[in-house]
Amino acid sequence: MSNIQKFSVNHYPINSVLTWIRDGEIAIPEIQRPFVWDTTKVRDLIDSLYRGYPIGYLIAWTNPNVRLKDGTISKGKKILIDGQQRVTALMAAILGKEIVTKEYSKKRITISFNPIDRTFEVFNTAIAKDKRWVPDISEIFRPGFKILDKLDEFMQNNPNVDRNSIYDALDSLSKIQNILIGLIELNSELDIEEVTEIFIRINSSGVILNQADFAMSKIAVDDKFGGNILRKAIDYFCHLAVKPDFYYQIVENDKAFANTPFFQKMSWLKDDNETLYDPTYTDLLRVAFTYKFKRGKLQDLVALLSGRDFETREFKEEIAENSFKTLSLGIQDFINENNFKQLMLIIKSAGFIDSSMILSQNAIDFSYIIYLYLKEKGFPKHKIEKLVRKWFVYATLKSLYSGSPESQFDKDIRKIETSDPEEYIENVINSELSDNYWLVSLPQQLETSATRNPAFKTFLAAQVKMNDKGFLSKDITVSDLISIKGDVHHIFPKDYLKKLGYDKSMYNQVANYVMAQSEINVSIGNKPPLSYFKEIFNQCRTKVPKYGAIIDEKVLIENLESHCIPYYLFNGNNEPDYQLFLQERRKLMALKIKKYFDML
Repeated sequence: MSNIQKFSVNHYPINSVLTWIRDGEIAIPEIQRPFVWDTTKVRDLIDSLYRGYPIGYLIAWTNPNVRLKDGTISKGKKILIDGQQRVTALMAAILGKEIVTKEYSKKRITISFNPIDRTFEVFNTAIAKDKRWVPDISEIFRPGFKILDKLDEFMQNNPNVDRNSIYDALDSLSKIQNILIGLIELNSELDIEEVTEIFIRINSSGVILNQADFAMSKIAVDDKFGGNILRKAIDYFCHLAVKPDFYYQIVENDKAFANTPFFQKMSWLKDDNETLYDPTYTDLLRVAFTYKFKRGKLQDLVALLSGRDFETREFKEEIAENSFKTLSLGIQDFINENNFKQLMLIIKSAGFIDSSMILSQNAIDFSYIIYLYLKEKGFPKHKIEKLVRKWFVYATLKSLYSGSPESQFDKDIRKIETSDPEEYIENVINSELSDNYWLVSLPQQLETSATRNPAFKTFLAAQVKMNDKGFLSKDITVSDLISIKGDVHHIFPKDYLKKLGYDKSMYNQVANYVMAQSEINVSIGNKPPLSYFKEIFNQCRTKVPKYGAIIDEKVLIENLESHCIPYYLFNGNNEPDYQLFLQERRKLMALKIKKYFDML
């Protein structure tokens, strides 16, 4: 690759670039997606052009030439991978095109121009009444526009201004479309890594493209194999998952899509309020692709959608067609109501009942891949549930898919595909979660003050799964407290530990935390632990509750044991050593997690 010209840089009039985009010679994948710029940024872009300021380069990546079924070659289309927002802004302001809002409705962004003081503004009702403004600059760029007619009209409404100055202002505005803009065209032979590297080096906005972005671009610009519809299906599903009311806007604003099978398959989301897993388009793509293609790297999806034959290195139309069909089937399986809800039930049945407990959606993604794969292979329902549940908790505990997950996805799906899936899953788990892990590594994982810690979240999931009551609670469960965002209580009170000289990283150790009702937390306050533990046991003798409602010593001990509290350390006359307490509790927490894992 080192000897090829990796990109070319040319400058073209803005009008030519917009014409190419309008005619499809350059495809802009974001054209049907929400326009994220504020309207004032559109105004500022036009103002910059008017004043001769640079607005940056556009970057296009050329699709490879594809061999069609009849043997002829189809020239690759250019895809705009950087500059979508700027181009959309230009099309809105100069061509008068509608943009798609964040709510996926269409609207105009109209830019107005004051030729007297040569300023721009977003059109508003005040401008509509003010004769000093040209309300919509797009009229100046329409075919057949005559600047002298506009000048005469303006002078009639503003007779006291200088005619030559107004003519010069309008003429300068009309020439914006002739300003040259730089277009960097990347060679079709470049792979994603090189395209990304070039993009990062050229782009100064700090935006980093990922492989899902490239895949979505490939999907969006395809209108031969239904990619443009597929792109909407992905976008709309992810948006609906977060905002169920969006369903009615699709029905009203996108009737064509509302009549597709995709929309029928996702319509269940309008009544769904589940927040445990709101997939992004990256999640959806990863699951559908990995499950259907048995590959984990999205760069392979980009190549397949382009029609690449991995053996001959040629690009063939039939490969692209088949890849779009296969991906479409994977997406339909992902958005299927029964599949999605079954996955949520499995995750919740492992005790992960709230989105605050989910540290990595990648772990859910691969669990979904396993679910769909095993279901397709005809595995019994109970076996699927067990394997998916165990894999999810294992992946969570080990942070298996943290960071960049694609290599791990690729490795795992290939192993599952080429061996007995059940045997592979069980062997991996038994190997990775050995006795040494439970007795040594897991207690070490719990040696942290970070509550967003996989071991601590799994401990809470274990408490949910075992239906444990909150700390010193008789009836309120840990599940209730997590669902209603109950208090995280310090067993050794924070103020007490501060007086002993412990810093934040020590008094906030997760092994010092329990889920508790706020009133119990308040009642304990900053009392020394030995003091309030004696009072807790004493209330079982007096039958007068002071902390919570437990007045039976057997129930109390069960409660403390369920929270893995080494209460025996509080039996003496001296305050227990805090460090020893943490050490003992971490061991107990790890053993509880092991017991829980064996139950899954």
